[in-house]
Amino acid sequence: MSLNVAIQMDPIERIDIGGDSTFALALEAQARGHKLWYYLPKNLSQRDGKVSARGQALVVRNERGNHFTFGAPETLDLGAVDVVLLRQDPPFDMGYITTTHILERLPKRVVVVNDPYWVRNSPEKIFVTEFPDLMPATLITSDAEAIRAFRAEHGEIVVKPLYGNGGSGVFRVQPQDENLNTIMEFFAAFVREPLMVQRYVPQVRQGDKRIILVDGKAVGAINRVPAKGEARSNMHVGGTPQKTELTVREREICDRIGPELKRRGLLFTGIDVIGDFMTEINVTSPTGIWEIRRFDGTDIAALIWNAIEQKTSTRV
Repeated sequence: MSLNVAIQMDPIERIDIGGDSTFALALEAQARGHKLWYYLPKNLSQRDGKVSARGQALVVRNERGNHFTFGAPETLDLGAVDVVLLRQDPPFDMGYITTTHILERLPKRVVVVNDPYWVRNSPEKIFVTEFPDLMPATLITSDAEAIRAFRAEHGEIVVKPLYGNGGSGVFRVQPQDENLNTIMEFFAAFVREPLMVQRYVPQVRQGDKRIILVDGKAVGAINRVPAKGEARSNMHVGGTPQKTELTVREREICDRIGPELKRRGLLFTGIDVIGDFMTEINVTSPTGIWEIRRFDGTDIAALIWNAIEQKTSTRV
């Protein structure tokens, strides 16, 4: 079964093909005989009830410096394709949200991964709060007094932007740290959104585990250990990936959230777990496919395409 697959992503010439999960999905789709199309979010359009994108046919190769070839530019009717991969990275701003509104106008027979309605309505740091017993103590607010009171209650805390990603703007604040007011003033000057404040979980020193779920089922994980002198474990900021296995608690977390992920059409998701606590549910453009394949051989890209093909076979 050959499918027409459109990929909405960031500039392909800038990606690291050894770590980019979108590229892994493109390689797997092409290997299965699917036809690929590429476009940038800014080239998405809606006119007279129809959704289109100006882009190019795409051929990919797992060769550094020679990893893609484009066809001639053309306008693609997205209502005529089988699958759209919604894969641009955050920030999860109004530009991102607008693309979900436009893609939601596609005919129901077009499978969008992940479902744009639920991507928009499941912000990663807010969605997770629907499972409060699985999280560390968490506060979402712009109120400086509330943040100070939260630190007084919990001591060491982590402060981060509500719609940030990749570890950017994450601060570990200790009980007597005099920089808390400065941090709050900095955020107030540059962002309008509330902050997420969480009790610091010291087990992060042993790693922040990224667990991948496909259609609500846990299929693989990678542990990310912070660099020396660093509180963040994201690989973007020097975290070291390590082979890992799921604990009993982590399987419990996945079993709890899996049915809701499936119900929302969030086919490819990644959760972050520190110690016994889930801290985020990543639904926009989860990563980790390459790292998990290197450590334990699990081909998550193949599992995702198995699930996508199953969904396309049931759409009319």
